[in-house]
Amino acid sequence: MALYSFENVVAWQKAHTFTVSVYTITRDFPKEELYGLTSQFRRATVSIEANIAEGYKKLSKADKLRFFNISQGSLEECRNYILLSRDLKFINDEGIQLLYQQIEQASWFLNKYCQGIINNNGIQDE
Repeated sequence: MALYSFENVVAWQKAHTFTVSVYTITRDFPKEELYGLTSQFRRATVSIEANIAEGYKKLSKADKLRFFNISQGSLEECRNYILLSRDLKFINDEGIQLLYQQIEQASWFLNKYCQGIINNNGIQDE
């Protein structure tokens, strides 16, 4: 890892872990969902971490927060997909619990990271 990289951002790390879990769990979704729920769920989760990575290198607070807000929107989209997958019985209880735990962690760290930027709490721009 580079000294100053998005990879050092705990919010990105938690989002990445969540993304890997979603990819693993959605492998078992029905094949007819490959271009439906599976694809949408995966794209939304990738968007969380990708927008954290992209926002990390933005120079202004406003630009950073715009990308992080997009991440937060994608995160909420994924919450919906967890519920839908549960209701369609595509995910077992263990998988649901894992995804909920991971999305809550990613959400918490992303919100704290945003608060730190807003409040200038020593967040590095580089």
